[in-house]
Amino acid sequence: MGTQFDLSQILEDLENTSTLDELGAVAVRIRDKLKVDHIVYHWVDGAGDQYGYTTYPDAWADRYRERNYHRIDPVILGCFQRFHPVNWKSLNWSGKVAKAFLQDALDHGVGNQGYSIPIRGPNGQFALFTVNHSCSDEAWEAFIVTYSRELILFAHYFNRKALDFEQDRRPESARGLSPREIDAMTLLALGYSRAQVAHSLSISEHTLRVYIESARSKLGALNTTHAIATALSRGLIVV
Repeated sequence: MGTQFDLSQILEDLENTSTLDELGAVAVRIRDKLKVDHIVYHWVDGAGDQYGYTTYPDAWADRYRERNYHRIDPVILGCFQRFHPVNWKSLNWSGKVAKAFLQDALDHGVGNQGYSIPIRGPNGQFALFTVNHSCSDEAWEAFIVTYSRELILFAHYFNRKALDFEQDRRPESARGLSPREIDAMTLLALGYSRAQVAHSLSISEHTLRVYIESARSKLGALNTTHAIATALSRGLIVV
């Protein structure tokens, strides 16, 4: 699993998508670059409607919807209670229903390992970005350690672009920050230095300062740390 890749190029590819098909094509490239089995973006709204993109087999996607598995899926239930990325092995799979669901998933080509990133909006919006694979626990732990930061960035970009194509799902208050301001604040929240943020976004540090100050002003924050905390609390960025 995993390989060296140009992070800035993938983020640029995501930024330049204009249709869900193009977004799906980038997801496939991310999957292939990471050498994992599947990538999934999954939205479940308050009414139970499901939306997203998956490289899972069509038979499993259809079965998942038909059986309303989102109501019993330990990944959905577990991630809904958390704000941080979740390794599937940390979830509770001990119940009879969960075990039956897991076996059905494995029988349909879903890998035995997963890493899901919850994405929340300010009005209760909830989505997941998931990487799925078949391998040993040791290999999966090593993969997560190596790529967790990049996966969070992919989740952020993927969610933002997907919502651009589904305007009725976009939280109104999330428009307070521009896409570039959100990108900058997300990277800073992840612990990137200003120089690293500027490099990742292919901008100068002067331009980065403009984005940061603009975001700070919009959020009514006293400083950058306060701005990051405010953006996190409002669900404008995910880390």
